[in-house]
Amino acid sequence: MADIRGLYAVTDPTLIPAGHLLAACEAALRGGARLLQYRDKPASQSERRARAASLRDLCRDHGAVLLINDDPQLAADIGAGGVHIGQSDGGIQRARQLLGPDAIIGVTCHSNPYLARDAAEAGANYAAFGRFYPSHTKPGAPQAELSILATPLALPKVAIGGVTPDNAPALIAAGADAVAVIHSLFSAADIEAQARLFANLFSPKEPS
Repeated sequence: MADIRGLYAVTDPTLIPAGHLLAACEAALRGGARLLQYRDKPASQSERRARAASLRDLCRDHGAVLLINDDPQLAADIGAGGVHIGQSDGGIQRARQLLGPDAIIGVTCHSNPYLARDAAEAGANYAAFGRFYPSHTKPGAPQAELSILATPLALPKVAIGGVTPDNAPALIAAGADAVAVIHSLFSAADIEAQARLFANLFSPKEPS
């Protein structure tokens, strides 16, 4: 099972036209993203299946893991590495039945440590907390405090929501194992370079 650590890239069809999806994601992977979530709600089922299969192959080529947003069945159908689900997407047990014991299942927990503990007990592989900063993707989402990342939890913690290279260090210092990034990554003029900025935040520091 993949290590939940570092830059976690999340796609957005409003930022990445369908014709540029593979190129944009490849740039993020070259820059150091090791987790990639395919999120594409407007697309048809056939479009999503074809695009997800292409991203699966791309992630394998780069030693990364593809997760599918909100659709365990699609993840199972194309052999993705796992799925990210919300609190109303069918539940962890159903996803585990579809995907098997080795799949990664991540769960949105907003700013609620009790949801995260429930997710851990149900067999999730990481808890996503946020939004922490003003978000282009979900501007109306309630804000989470940095202190939530210090919650004792038997799961890796992913921070999401308005994450940039400037504010990510505070999230990491507070306890985030990974940062999920959408706008700051895929709206960048140089996606690969931006991804490298994020990935380098998780590199071991050289002794002084």
